[in-house]
Amino acid sequence: MNVRFAVFATQLLLAAALCSTLALANGDEDEPAKPNCPKGQVWDSKSQRCVLQTSRLVPDADRTDYAWRLAKDGRYEEALALLDTLEKPNTAKALNYRGYATRKLGRTDEGIDYYLQSVKLDPQYAQVREYPGEAYVIKGRLDLAREQLQRIESICGSTCEEYRDLAEAIQGSSNS
Repeated sequence: MNVRFAVFATQLLLAAALCSTLALANGDEDEPAKPNCPKGQVWDSKSQRCVLQTSRLVPDADRTDYAWRLAKDGRYEEALALLDTLEKPNTAKALNYRGYATRKLGRTDEGIDYYLQSVKLDPQYAQVREYPGEAYVIKGRLDLAREQLQRIESICGSTCEEYRDLAEAIQGSSNS
């Protein structure tokens, strides 16, 4: 009985790990793809390894996703350098991530400019509404932050992560 239970438990854990890996692969932007590559390299999903970011074999989608990973890890300059290698840099995602890295480097107005370019390309992209909202909070423009919050609510409701995060930032600023 114990051996059967151990086998069953192992199979259950493997299935759970596979499901969580697939969930991350399906575009959960809050948990960028692992692993961390050394500076100057990018994760290539096809070969499943880190390669030089100068390699033309790595598609823009991998470069964009990995730039997001770098930015979320606080490697903002590296993220921007990787975004500079895109063949098509003017996508909603790439501009959003460029805005994020730029804002985190303290260049808030420049970051907002990138966010607004991204909004023009995809007005229904909730994350690109959250980040300029957070930038507006930094600048003390709560009116503009609340406008972005309303846009997010119309896109994904008041329970999505983007709405909750921006609402929290606005609330935190109001309490200061």
